[in-house]
Parts: sequence; C-alpha cells; structure tokens
Amino acid sequence: MRIDIINALKEMKIPNLRWPGGCFADTYHWKEGIGPKEERPTIVNQWWGGVTEDNSFGTHDFLNLCEALETEPYISGNIGSGTVREFTDWLQYVNHEGVSPMADLRRENGREKPWNVRFWGLGNEAWGCGGHMTAEYYIDIYRQYATFMTDWTNSENLYRVASGASGSDYNWTEVLMKNIPKNLIEAVALHYYVVIDWSNKGSAKSFSEKQYFQTMQRAHKIDEYITKHIAIMDQYDPQRKVDLIVDEWGGWYNVEPGTNPGFLYQQNTIRDAMIAGMTLNIFNNHAQRLTMANLAQTVNVLQAVILTHEKKLILTPTYHVMKMYAVHQDATLIPLQLESPLFSFEGENLPAISASASKNETGDIHVSVVNIDSKKSHAATIILPDTKVSQISMDAIGSPNLQDHNTFENPNKIQIQPFDDFIVKKGKLQINIPAHSVLMIKVNAN
Repeated sequence: MRIDIINALKEMKIPNLRWPGGCFADTYHWKEGIGPKEERPTIVNQWWGGVTEDNSFGTHDFLNLCEALETEPYISGNIGSGTVREFTDWLQYVNHEGVSPMADLRRENGREKPWNVRFWGLGNEAWGCGGHMTAEYYIDIYRQYATFMTDWTNSENLYRVASGASGSDYNWTEVLMKNIPKNLIEAVALHYYVVIDWSNKGSAKSFSEKQYFQTMQRAHKIDEYITKHIAIMDQYDPQRKVDLIVDEWGGWYNVEPGTNPGFLYQQNTIRDAMIAGMTLNIFNNHAQRLTMANLAQTVNVLQAVILTHEKKLILTPTYHVMKMYAVHQDATLIPLQLESPLFSFEGENLPAISASASKNETGDIHVSVVNIDSKKSHAATIILPDTKVSQISMDAIGSPNLQDHNTFENPNKIQIQPFDDFIVKKGKLQINIPAHSVLMIKVNAN
C-alpha cells in the first residue's frame, strides 16, 4: 500500500470505491484473499494477461483502504462462477456483528468490528465475461442471489446493484426492470467505454484531429444512452425507486508500446480531461435517477487518475478534473438552460459546451463548464442569481495541445490553475472559455 497514492486519493474526496470489478469479479473467490498472506493460494488471472495473482490484496486490504480514504466500499460479487452460499458468506463475513461462523472467522483474521458494507453488485457484465448470459437467464440468477442476501444489522440498508446493460442494449434494461421485483433491487448498472474502433482503439497520446472528434462523439453518446435507459426505467418504475448506476466508464485506447497488453496501461492527455469533464456534466444533469458512477480504473489502467513508475507518481488530467468536480458532491442540482455553439469537423457537429451546476449547503453555487472545441475559444454568458454575490472565482484545466500530458519527468505540466478571463456586468457573468478546457466557477453567496 503506497502512502503517496492514498494521500492523492484522499485529495479527490472519493465518495465510493468499487472492487474487484471487471471480468475478474466473476472469477474471484473471496476466501482465497483472507488470512495470513503467506498461506493464501495463488491463481492465474486469465483476464490480466495470464499472470499469477498471489491474492495478497483481499477483503481486509480493500475495506481497510476504504476506511483510510473515508469512502464507502462497493463490492462486486461473483455470481458467474461462485455460489449463493459463497456470496452470502462474504456478506456475513464483512457485516455480521454477532456470533456466526463467518463473523468468528473475521475475528480470527484480526478484525473485531464489521465494516457494514452497504453497496453490493450481483455479478459484473453478465451479458459478457460474467457468463455470457441472456437477460432472461440472468434475472433468475439475480432473484435467487438477492433473495438470500441478508444484512443482520440493518436489512433495509443493503443496496443491491444488478449487472446492467452495455451501451445501447435497451432490451437488457427492459427485461430487468420488468421482471425483478422492486423489493429485491435498489439499482441497475450500465457500462460504457469511449472507443473509436474496438479492433484498433488508437494511441492514447498520438492521435489526429479526426480521431479526437470521433472520441468526443463517442463520449457525448452516453447522454443519449442514459436518457433512453431512464425512459425504460420510468415505464416500469414511475416512482423512481430503482437507481441507475454507471459503474464502469472511461476512455479506452491501445496500451502503451512495450507494456503487457493484458495490463491495459495507457497515458492520459487533455483529450481524457475532456471526456471526464463532459461525462461528469452529463451524469450530474441526470442526478434524479443516476445516483452513482465509477470511473473504471484507479491506477495504471485505462483512464486512470494515477500512473506510477517504480517510486514515481503522476496525477493525470483526469485526476485533476475529478478533484475539481468534488464540489458537486452532496450539493443540490441546479437545472441549466444551455445554448451551445457547435464544434464542427468535416460536416459533422457536436455541442461545443457542456455544463452542470449545483448549490451547496452554505448557498455557494458551482458551475462546471467544458469546451471540447479543439480550435476555438467560446464566449459564454451566465445570468447570476438574484441573491447578492460576494465573490466569483474560477479554476481551469487546460494545455496548448490536445496531446499534452503529464510525464514522470514533468509531472505538473497539466494541473488546476486559477482562471481570470471573465467580467461581471449588469448581473451577468461573461467568460471566454479557452479551447479544450475545463472550468469550475464558484459563486459565493452573501
């Protein structure tokens, strides 16, 4: 466990952390990751390039990490190759405070008090590497597992997440919403990766103007997907008792040359900051139904927030965007009316500007704004609230080139910087938003 990584993640103010996640989740048997590390069995991780996994990082390590980060754990359970008993034993191991076989085993392994884990995923990508199930088959498996889940301390506090659709698979969502009783489910998941071409994903740091525009097209598409999945959920759950969770998302490119293809290690550029900012704005604006989202990876994989090399560490552009957006947590969404100029390329158009806004408990307003236009800055006008404004301040993330990124030789090339290209005039805030940049506007209420 690296203290520098823990400290960096604390700065992000992570509200929840999902593990083990990915295809590995449905091959993970949790009892192999508890007890003395030297006695834990090794396995071959078929999803990670066939490398040996020594199980040195297990349940205690993950839940203790969450405590250190002051974040809620979200465990993705194995229903692809596991059993109902294995799953419910895990729940008992981490949540049961009284006397029971699993609670006693936890105490033998050095943990007296339970962790009281609330969030539980029932399988991962059941339509794919989680078992290549049909939606009709998965709902029966889900109902079986959900029935036998019991939290002995506070049963109504358990939050069960069904393995949901990929992208535009609306039938999957409809089958789940139609056939899973609402007393057995709290949320349906959705996975979406920003990929230009699955057969050749392109370089993470060497890409053309056309590839950049295509990436922004794919990233923007998630707004349509979320809107349509929510419409299906509203049909079967008009009272919105079941949440939507995007518990894997992010950009996916070819691995960096010379690295293990199975490790999915890639660099992180300004393009990824655009993906992160625009995606988070979309998530925020769907907050009535979409209540949680989990960037797919944390360290050294896909659109990671941290990259390491030996003892060195890089905070990526994505890290800085997510740290910047933390001010929206536990705040109230402010719906926006947004008129955006167009970002055009070879006859195709996208909205250049995305934004989301929130108001916190003290009355301060934060507006996050992203300009994905690769060439043009855009002027924007924001009508200020009627209440008296004591101060306006802004931060920005940007760089001259889309391909710019932090390196181990220059780790601070891209970071959060103060921004002052704005004026306040007659109750309006006028801003010049630079090309390919992310802004966070803070309006202090008096």
